[in-house]
Parts: sequence; C-alpha cells; structure tokens
Amino acid sequence: MLKIYNTLTGKKEEFHPIVPGKVGMYVCGNTVYDFCHIGHARAMISFDIISRFLRHVGYELNYVRNITDVDDKIIKRAAENNESTESLTQRMIAAQVEDELKLGNKMPDREPRATEFIQEIIDLIEILVEKGFAYQGSTGDVYYRASAFKEYGKLNNRKLEDMLAGARIDVEIAKEHPADFVLWKTVKEGEVFWTSPWGNGRPGWHIECSAMSISCLGPHFDIHGGGPDLKFPHHENEIAQSEAATGQQLANVWMHCGPVRVNNEKMSKSLGNFFTVRDVLAKYNPEIVRFLMVSSQYRSAIDYSEDSLLESKVGLERLYNALKGQDKTEEYSKSEFSIRFEDAMNDDFNTPVALSVLFDLVRELNKAKADDEQLAATLAKELSVLSELLGLLQQEPEYFLQNSVLTDGLTAEEIEAFIQERTQARKDKNFARSDEIRDELASRGVELLDSREGTSWTRC
Repeated sequence: MLKIYNTLTGKKEEFHPIVPGKVGMYVCGNTVYDFCHIGHARAMISFDIISRFLRHVGYELNYVRNITDVDDKIIKRAAENNESTESLTQRMIAAQVEDELKLGNKMPDREPRATEFIQEIIDLIEILVEKGFAYQGSTGDVYYRASAFKEYGKLNNRKLEDMLAGARIDVEIAKEHPADFVLWKTVKEGEVFWTSPWGNGRPGWHIECSAMSISCLGPHFDIHGGGPDLKFPHHENEIAQSEAATGQQLANVWMHCGPVRVNNEKMSKSLGNFFTVRDVLAKYNPEIVRFLMVSSQYRSAIDYSEDSLLESKVGLERLYNALKGQDKTEEYSKSEFSIRFEDAMNDDFNTPVALSVLFDLVRELNKAKADDEQLAATLAKELSVLSELLGLLQQEPEYFLQNSVLTDGLTAEEIEAFIQERTQARKDKNFARSDEIRDELASRGVELLDSREGTSWTRC
C-alpha cells in the first residue's frame, strides 16, 4: 500500500484516490522569466519520479504542471531586454523543455499556461467577489479577504496572526488587512493587459494556479505538489481562493519537495552560489545530476557541491559498469529485488532505499557474471527496468562511462585521437611518447584501459 507524507496533515497516510485506479496530480511549475536553476531541477525530477511510480503500480495518472507566463518578474525582465513578454516566455519555455529532456524527465500530460486561462481566472474572481471573499480596493486592484476564510493557515498549521508576525507582507493602503493578497492588478503603462469587470489589468500569481488546477482537474483532486518555497504564501492562498469559491477541499494530499543548498548554504545570486541547469550540464553528464537528486528522499534537503556530484558520478559508474556488455533482450523477471524496490517506493517514494536495493542487485549481478550467464542476463534486465523508474541507466554504458564528466574540455573525439597517436607510438616502440600521452590524459581526468582487444578509456 502506497503511503505519502501529506503536508496538510503533517503525517504519512495511506493513499486512496478519489476515483479508484485514477489519480489527478497538479504541480506548480515555473515562472518563465529566466533559465531553470538546480532548485527547479529538484522539483522537476522529484515529481517525474513520483509520476513514473504511480503509473508503474497501475494508476491512470493525469499529471498537470502549469507554466506562469504573466507575472511581475516576466514584465520587468522583458522590459530590461527590450522584448515582448511573449517573446521572452516563449524562449524560456523552449529552454526549460530542452533542460528537462536532457535531465531525463518525461513531460507532464498537460502544461497549461496562465495566459490561456484569463477568462477562467476572471470567472473565479467574480465568484469570490459575489461571496464576499474578495473586494476592489481604492487603487482598482482586486484583493482576497483572507480573514473571511476561517481555515486560512491550515496548510502551514498556523493562525493568521502568527503567520503575519514572521512573514514579509506588502502593506498597501488599498488593503483592508495586511494579509489580503491581490487577485487582479490594474494595468500600468506599457504592461500587457486584459479587459475585466474591474478595468484593464492582469491576474495575480496565486489566482492563476487556482483557475488552472480547477479547470484541468476539477474542484477536488488527489495530489497537489510543488517546491518548498511555495508552501506559504502561494499554496496557502490557493487553498483559500479555491475552497472559498467551490466549497470543496482542493486537494486530498499536499506534497512539497525539499530545498537545494550549495555547500550547506542557501542558493542565492547574491552569494555567488547560484547555478542554472545549463551551468551544470556544461560539465557533468545529466544523469549524474539526476542521481544526486535521487540519492535523497524528495522531502529532504540536498547539498549541492562538487564533492556531492563526484560521489554521484562514482555511484552511477558502478551501476553502469555492472550493465556493461550485458544482454538487454532478456525478459523481465521480478525477484526479491523488485519487491524490495517497490516497498521502498511505496514508503513515501523513498528513493535512497530504492537505490540501495539497486546496489544490492549489482553485487549479485557481478557475482553471476563469472559462472551463470543466464542469471546475469536476468539480473541485468531487472536492473534496467527498476532503474528506469528513477530515470537512471538510460544511456549506453560505454557512452556514459566515456562522457560522465567533460574534464578539461576534452571531447571524446580528442581523446580517441590521443589514443590513436599512442597506439602508433607503441607500434613504433616510442614508449616515451606512449607514456607521455597516458600521463597527459591522466592529468586531465582520463584513464586508459589496455586489453587484448585494444585500448578503452573512462573519465576519472
């Protein structure tokens, strides 16, 4: 039985979908004003793995992840770039898809964009105004009346007054209360806008997700997820808006992945420890980044560092070396390893324990290689199948082992050229040059492996 930690209740619970056999899952996606960073990668990979396992155990999953394509940050960045908001968001969406596919993710079933749901947003705000949960302030902006929703704060298990004491909340004269938040913003000169009953303007951030989730999955669905920074105020406000409008509980289960820290510090541009996915993939094979994310349970914090990436590289190489040269056509046969793997994933998607099962499987596979070719092939197939649920071992072993790290900028072609020169030097009995090449490659992180079949290499 699958158990999931529910942020709303603060405990692990047995998962029972609203409709047996079917799951609706909404995950808050990115505001597309810049390239994805490694914190985004954490959330993307976490919910990709969750979606893979839900499907693996037989659920018919509808995975929806939104795109925020109108927002203060987008408008500001577009103005700085002297381009339209549409041009900026289209570029960033394309870049996000490229990054995500490189990281080995499968795309969600649906990716609604906020600008496609303006009428639904307006309709939702009108309902809130009619019910007394929203009002138009003196500046023309429309605000949600937080004090009108008696359960405000239930996701974070705090009272409204307590949340105000420790939170940064904009104080505006037009607001009735400091905790009230904007649903519709009056247009400013030069900004993108839409017409509404409250004048020309655009939606606030929080109402966008309420409209999109209800439109795509209905007023009551199974799982709502997102990053750790969304718990308050974004998700708290989503609950307040949606449930006030529909009279139904928005989501049964709320899931939040943990933060990414860099050398045990919060990632921040001001600290100079901010890394985009593209920064990292310029040096490391994408599966190494994925392995790092999988090595911690999705709710735990991850420490991103060169050391942690190198540890992930070593672990992943061990898995790939076990598969190297193995027959991949064998039929999948479920053994105790599969059972243990599924038990770990059923325990709130415990990927570190699932990984430990893979390493136990590798030990048996390596033993079988020596004296039981059939068993080795069966175990290799099982390793491939289980790893795929984590999005790992998706490359040819030889390719990964030669391209795990782009050491000193050496390409595979350049390394092969060095090997050819060394092979010729050995034929010419120029052993001094042969040793020079070996030492040169070793100093640049490339290890040569000589055998009867020739010379192969790996990055070290």
